[in-house]
Amino acid sequence: MQTALLLIDVQQSFKHRPYWRPEPAAAFLHEVNTLVAGCVERGVPIVRILHCDEPAHPDNPFSRESGLLRPMDGLRDFTPALDVVKHRHSALVGTGLMIWLHQQRIGRVIVAGLRSEQCCETTARHASDEGFDVDYVGAATLTFDMETPDGGVMTAPELLARTECVLAGRFVTLCSVGQALARAR
Repeated sequence: MQTALLLIDVQQSFKHRPYWRPEPAAAFLHEVNTLVAGCVERGVPIVRILHCDEPAHPDNPFSRESGLLRPMDGLRDFTPALDVVKHRHSALVGTGLMIWLHQQRIGRVIVAGLRSEQCCETTARHASDEGFDVDYVGAATLTFDMETPDGGVMTAPELLARTECVLAGRFVTLCSVGQALARAR
């Protein structure tokens, strides 16, 4: 089965959010760079997906006007098979990505990027619902602590564990970087 890597929102914008923490980001970038290198080595197409939203103002790190809508510093350089700019959580909504995946006869996608429980999870669920096999590489996703509705805090590791729990076996196959690369062709 033909595989593609969906590299979601690994962009400079996040480094300009108040919740950004460099320590977990370094481990995340190591995993992502290993995944990207393995895909390049195997000829697996990589789709670079960036998130853009309003307001269109230089103070919004997710707007084109900010100059931050670009790959994250520290991300390994690669030539994407496709560049996508999305405006929704799922990379499959309004981007043309679904058409491209079908044209390329892709049957399996590897999901990696930011944020684990938002754009990565949403894209993984959507891809599964559309009939793709989905390999979710939790170590190559990143998220941040969040305040719960009752005023508590759910830590980033708790969010990742929750995300993997609700996805596993229903929507995705949980994989390490090595496992995803071994399954890719």
